Amino acid sequence: MRTAKIGLVSISDRASQGIYEDKGLPGLRAWLESAITSPWVGVERLIPDEQDRITQTLINLVDHEGCDLVFTTGGTGPAARDVTPEATRAVADRELPGFGEQMRQISLHYVPTAILSRQVGVTRGKAMIINLPGQPKSIAETLGGVRSADGKILVHGIFAAIPYGLELMGGPSILTNDAVCAAFRPKK
Repeated sequence: MRTAKIGLVSISDRASQGIYEDKGLPGLRAWLESAITSPWVGVERLIPDEQDRITQTLINLVDHEGCDLVFTTGGTGPAARDVTPEATRAVADRELPGFGEQMRQISLHYVPTAILSRQVGVTRGKAMIINLPGQPKSIAETLGGVRSADGKILVHGIFAAIPYGLELMGGPSILTNDAVCAAFRPKK
């Protein structure tokens, strides 16, 4: 089994300047460590909310570092400095609109302002690039989905679709801890 290479990009002006501690990368890394049971390696970047810098980082991670999957955190709101979706679309071969739709659906279970989110999912070559929210709690909810008090899945998280999607694109197989997020694969 080939080791998956996953880019983790936190986009924050203040965190990248050291004004406050970045919480996006540690939150994302912790969730992935709990969810993925197959071999994977992360390539992390902490960068400011600058469209050219985001675009360059995404291109570098996919084209030069060889990442199969890239997650960004932050920069997806309606504020003038939130340019992550624009930078992501600029490097895309194709858009995967279901990711943005599902992330907003999940977040609406928690906050009414989820409709202000502009997250997107795209492909570049054989890689997926997906914009996530910036807060660790929101990252976990978006990836893992909405669960009832007894742990039953009410709304699937987006990560359930990612392993099969990567396989369809010629990427590595990613196995998951079903208690955190059961990856969906059609029965053969």
